[in-house]
Amino acid sequence: MKKIDNIDRLLIFALVLFTLMFTTTIFAQVKTIETDIYTVVYSEDYEQPLQVSYTVLCPDGEASRQGLDFRKYKGVHTSDNEDYSDNPYDKGHIAPAASFNCTREMVRETFSYLNCALQHEGLNRGPWKELERFERDLAKMWENINVVVTIHFDATEQLYTKGGASIPSGFTKRIEIKGIETWEFYFPN
Repeated sequence: MKKIDNIDRLLIFALVLFTLMFTTTIFAQVKTIETDIYTVVYSEDYEQPLQVSYTVLCPDGEASRQGLDFRKYKGVHTSDNEDYSDNPYDKGHIAPAASFNCTREMVRETFSYLNCALQHEGLNRGPWKELERFERDLAKMWENINVVVTIHFDATEQLYTKGGASIPSGFTKRIEIKGIETWEFYFPN
């Protein structure tokens, strides 16, 4: 009888150990990074952000973005230029540069692959751009325009670029005037 107890304990220990190792592996691939202007939950496996949150800081700024290009973030495995070539996907800012154009340094901080998603050019240059303008217009009238963007991935049919980054299936943007009004928009990609 005692041998069965020891075997059961060993099996339980092995199961717990396997669960901890598996869980740690999954969570090790998702990182939360707080920059000076936005917070991102980033999936190294997808090479894409899962969520970006920010407060519109400069709805009327005029800092230049000329000459800036997206760059990798030290210590995080992100997408790169290869993922955005020869396909209809833009390097879509999730926290828009125009919402942080108080200073060139703030604009530069938005040009990170942490803050960049594979966004179809029709969405990025159309409705998404207009929604970014809407949030800046709100910020001209109200303080504390908080925005949370959630990036969705289709679990049943995941698509990838030639470079290996996962292509998002859609985007949800929630815009909130603190304590007054909230809007939520979903766009398929």
